[in-house]
Amino acid sequence: MAILESTAGSRAADAPAITRFAPSPTGDVHLGNVRTALFNLLLARRSGGRFLLRIEDTDTERSRDDYRERQLEDLRWLGFEWDAGPGREDERGPYRQSQRTPLYERYFGELAAAGAVYPCFCSALELEVSRKAQLASGRPPRYAGTCRDLSPAQQASRRAQGIAPALRFRVPPGERVDFVDLVRGPQSVLTDDIGDFIVRRADGAAAFFFSNAVDDACMGVTHVLRGEDHLANTPRQLLILRQLALVPPRYGHVSLLLDPAGAPLSKRQGAVSLRDYRAQGYLAAAIVNYLFRLGHSSAEHGLLSLEEMARAFAPEHLGRAPAHFDEQQLHMWQKEAVRRLTPDEARRWLSGVLPARLDEPLLAAFLEAVLPNVERPLDAKPWVDVVFGEPPELDAAARGFVGEAGRGYFAAAVSGAEASGNDLKAIAGAIRAATGRKGAALYMPLRAALTGRAEGPELAPLLKAMLPASVRARLARFA
Repeated sequence: MAILESTAGSRAADAPAITRFAPSPTGDVHLGNVRTALFNLLLARRSGGRFLLRIEDTDTERSRDDYRERQLEDLRWLGFEWDAGPGREDERGPYRQSQRTPLYERYFGELAAAGAVYPCFCSALELEVSRKAQLASGRPPRYAGTCRDLSPAQQASRRAQGIAPALRFRVPPGERVDFVDLVRGPQSVLTDDIGDFIVRRADGAAAFFFSNAVDDACMGVTHVLRGEDHLANTPRQLLILRQLALVPPRYGHVSLLLDPAGAPLSKRQGAVSLRDYRAQGYLAAAIVNYLFRLGHSSAEHGLLSLEEMARAFAPEHLGRAPAHFDEQQLHMWQKEAVRRLTPDEARRWLSGVLPARLDEPLLAAFLEAVLPNVERPLDAKPWVDVVFGEPPELDAAARGFVGEAGRGYFAAAVSGAEASGNDLKAIAGAIRAATGRKGAALYMPLRAALTGRAEGPELAPLLKAMLPASVRARLARFA
């Protein structure tokens, strides 16, 4: 029995890794895609290697240029810079599979010359009937070899009927495909359990098994981290590359990212896209920090930059168990990312809700007050209205605090505001001197009168964000 080993295993473990992310432009990327891209980027960066971006657009019916451009924009927004790919072509490109047809045809010719492929004229209905029959008899479904031994005359007869054939790879019987998975360790598959598979579709387009493997080898990719749903593809791709005398990468199959219901995140299942999270105001730092911890264990607990993640990333720390996406955890990282925003970053983040032409001191005070209390820009909108809009109506709790304080309290507050501007300490001092109040009894009526609410951001910076005339008018309503 012949044994097939992955020759990529002989590469030095500490050699610079060349990795890739290869999305199909059939929809916006979701967080499962992003995590795959992130892990490949980090693997390349930790070793001083290269990260490639390849667009797998051979599915002409579903691939769209606008999706491709949106995917590129989303990856740039995340800070994922590729060393070669769209916009950064090199001698191993082009990096769109739709532009690599001559290369595929050359290798199809080599396979045909070696007798490693044959035309398959089976229809989709015939294949489905065969699959159901195998399942009914308790056998694993695989191609039954119907067209494997057709004579030249039989092939010519089918072509004469106008049947366009697919091209199937002739899997050698009685062999074993052995390889070491970067995540799951040693793997061994009998070729008898694989079945002949399509490498070129009837429309002439290269199938995934073929184009994906050939491109990895021809682009010099040394390591591929991808979802565990591709694990069954690896033996097929190793067989193709062996037949073509091309060096395969080392494969690692990462646990799938599951939604709260336990289903894999996927475009076809309507997974929330990265673009949707962007539109809600989630920050790139929050998203990548959360995904870094999903299925990858690390001793680093704080918010990390991509460079810091690369230093902390280790393929051996990738887990085999499915990783469950928890939006509450994303919220936690979002809060931390918002807390780390610089003033300029915060201005840009909140630009859609902030008033135009806001004075710098007022804006700085508003950001200081509000950022610790918001996760997304829309969370700040009510406070924009409270601080910069008309005097707010009081909610039930606020009315209670204002009514209990009485007119004398607010008369003292107005006097303090007139004398000191928007200084909370001075206003509170004037009230304390006039009423003897302390603690919550001193400060809660102030908050209620100024904001209309009994809860909210820290009052001192919030007060500084208001115009002095507005502060006096809000207090005077109850004096």
